[in-house]
Amino acid sequence: MTTSGSVRPIEQDDVETVVALVHELADYEREPESCRLTAAQLRAALFGPAPALFGHVAVVGGQVVGCALWFLNFSTWEGVHGIHLEDLYVRPAFRGGGLGLRLLAALAAECTRRGFARLEWSVLDWNTPSIEFYRALGAVGMDEWTNFRLDGEALSALSGRAGRAPTSGSAR
Repeated sequence: MTTSGSVRPIEQDDVETVVALVHELADYEREPESCRLTAAQLRAALFGPAPALFGHVAVVGGQVVGCALWFLNFSTWEGVHGIHLEDLYVRPAFRGGGLGLRLLAALAAECTRRGFARLEWSVLDWNTPSIEFYRALGAVGMDEWTNFRLDGEALSALSGRAGRAPTSGSAR
């Protein structure tokens, strides 16, 4: 099945809908309470004086039904930028029609156009339908890598150590 629709860069008028999509994604990922994104935050990140976040939307019948939010990363080994896909989401009623594929293809085209080396993202290990979809595209799981995160009290505690003498250990 193919869903007629299009993919285009996000516009300011899309922000409220994209915020709703991100909250729907958080619900799908079983963490609705963790998503605190507001329209003001997203608008500033996408359209402020120094945007550090970018996005594309999938549109069907004039309605935004999916989104891909991304930012630049940099590979020191490749020596060039890449894209990190933060969120990819298509509303359930519009899945299976190629919109997710078109969103990813738009980001791959962005990489190619800009001379970027990689398009990378994370997926929850229980999200089997997405993992199978990504593998069918030729994406490779980076199973030997483990993601880490600092936030809340741990982030504040480490921040408080800035400017102090280093401790033993390796940065990598």
